[in-house]
Amino acid sequence: MERVVMKYGGTSVGTIEKIKAVARRVIKQKKQGKNVVVVVSAMGKTTDKLIKMAKQISNVPNSREMDVLISTGEQQSIALLSMAIEEEGYKAISLTGFQADIKTKGAHTKNVITEINTQKLEKYLDQDYVVVVAGFQGINESGEITTLGRGGSDTTAVALAAMLKCSCEIYTDVDGIYTVDPRVYQKAKKLETISYEEMMEMSSLGAGVLETRAVQLGKNYNVPIMVAFNTGEIAGTYIRELDNMEEKGVTGLSVCEGILMITVDNIYYKPQNISRLFEILAENHINIDMISQTAPKKGMVSVSFTCNADDRFNVEKVLTTYSANMNDVEYTIDEDLIKISLVGVGMMNQSGVAANIFKAFSENNIEFKQVTTSEISVSYALNKSDMLRAVNSLARAFNL
Repeated sequence: MERVVMKYGGTSVGTIEKIKAVARRVIKQKKQGKNVVVVVSAMGKTTDKLIKMAKQISNVPNSREMDVLISTGEQQSIALLSMAIEEEGYKAISLTGFQADIKTKGAHTKNVITEINTQKLEKYLDQDYVVVVAGFQGINESGEITTLGRGGSDTTAVALAAMLKCSCEIYTDVDGIYTVDPRVYQKAKKLETISYEEMMEMSSLGAGVLETRAVQLGKNYNVPIMVAFNTGEIAGTYIRELDNMEEKGVTGLSVCEGILMITVDNIYYKPQNISRLFEILAENHINIDMISQTAPKKGMVSVSFTCNADDRFNVEKVLTTYSANMNDVEYTIDEDLIKISLVGVGMMNQSGVAANIFKAFSENNIEFKQVTTSEISVSYALNKSDMLRAVNSLARAFNL
């Protein structure tokens, strides 16, 4: 029997009426003769509310207890959706990450999936149950409840589809993947298909539609992924391997807000000094994005890097420690920045992309603070005040 994993985000299950609507859409798949696994997020803003309550108790809550706390949001959703499906006359059972045997490892609140034992899932599917699984959570080698970080429910859904050898349908509050976020650029075009590589790059560079790890899993296990509006009535976007990917240089544009740029000056130029800085950042689980370094001058260099604004407290703690042990080292933090990125597999074999970007910036008097490239992307750190002008000028320049 054909199988499918369906994933519904927080806005899709935000109210009891929405949960009942999801139950009806799940049953529609059952009526087509499919075995269905449903992965759901916490209802609406439940996770945000739980985090807010924790912050009212502690500015830096214990990460283990945070996992215990925020994992409860998905448990509400799975139980309510299972009840709704049963009320429609179909068998359903809810499973937490622990009950679904989703094994994880890593730092609390930022775990990764290492293994899924599908034996229990298979048993319930064979008995014609709709299996409703809590996204975003699992259990580590010590038997502790863990969560997977931002976009973890997407990752759960694709990982389950990989293990069950079936497709994955991600239902959300957008009707597909666009060349540019339509909220930022109203003339953006919806894509019928996009390659795994391009989607991974766009996700990692700020496109919030799908989590990067989920797309990576899809590519690794060749899981067809569809992203569509939660009513299921409008054709979505398919993420898969594509032919003729090089015909167009730029496929899409991503914008990532909430960026900090940190510049560390007067570092005595020794590889060990640079290495130590990034070792301490890694030890504090701070994800670094764009990095640049000046050429040595009088034996000194400056290093700049960007990170998420949510990590400011930990970054300042690291830099205070680092500078205290290094004579003359100083640092500055530049706020209110965005990262804007152009993505396209065709960039690998087409020249002129960078020239067109610089031309668009020049014609619109847009300054950038940092630039980084990969084989299929170019990213710039800009002042947030320049965001709309930058997006509009680049979208026009590349017909997005």
